[in-house]
Amino acid sequence: MRYVSALLGAVVSFGLAAMVLPNPDSSRTSALEFNQADVAGVEAAVLDYVEGLYDVKPERIAKSVSRDLVKFGFWRRSDADEYRGSPMTYDQLYDLASKWNVNNKMKLDSDTPKEIKVLDVLDKTATAKLTAQWGVDYFQLEKSDDKWMIRHVLWQSHP
Repeated sequence: MRYVSALLGAVVSFGLAAMVLPNPDSSRTSALEFNQADVAGVEAAVLDYVEGLYDVKPERIAKSVSRDLVKFGFWRRSDADEYRGSPMTYDQLYDLASKWNVNNKMKLDSDTPKEIKVLDVLDKTATAKLTAQWGVDYFQLEKSDDKWMIRHVLWQSHP
């Protein structure tokens, strides 16, 4: 429960800061107006994340996800079921990437969704959205030592 409270606190704090603080770049209207090198770095981190899972390559998780990851998701087995909340640590994500799609058990193909949208990029933080086979993930990333790393993930299975 402490984990969920910390995550929700971080998400609420982030959301309130976004609503209350003035945005000096409020004139920006699209990712095209962001620093393109940073946009490419954010896209690469999210691509490593999704392809690490799709292609059973946990080393791509290690390359793009902070060991301080905070991840929480809502999923359900079927439309008739209630959503369940599920926290995940970095180690759990790394382990999942090593087995989730072994022998293509998830039946992924060229039509499997892998849509990345960069939502915002500042000099040290960024946000992105991924639509994937399992649902939609929202990312908060941090730039550390000139490399974009995923720090927070909030996701849910497809409605």
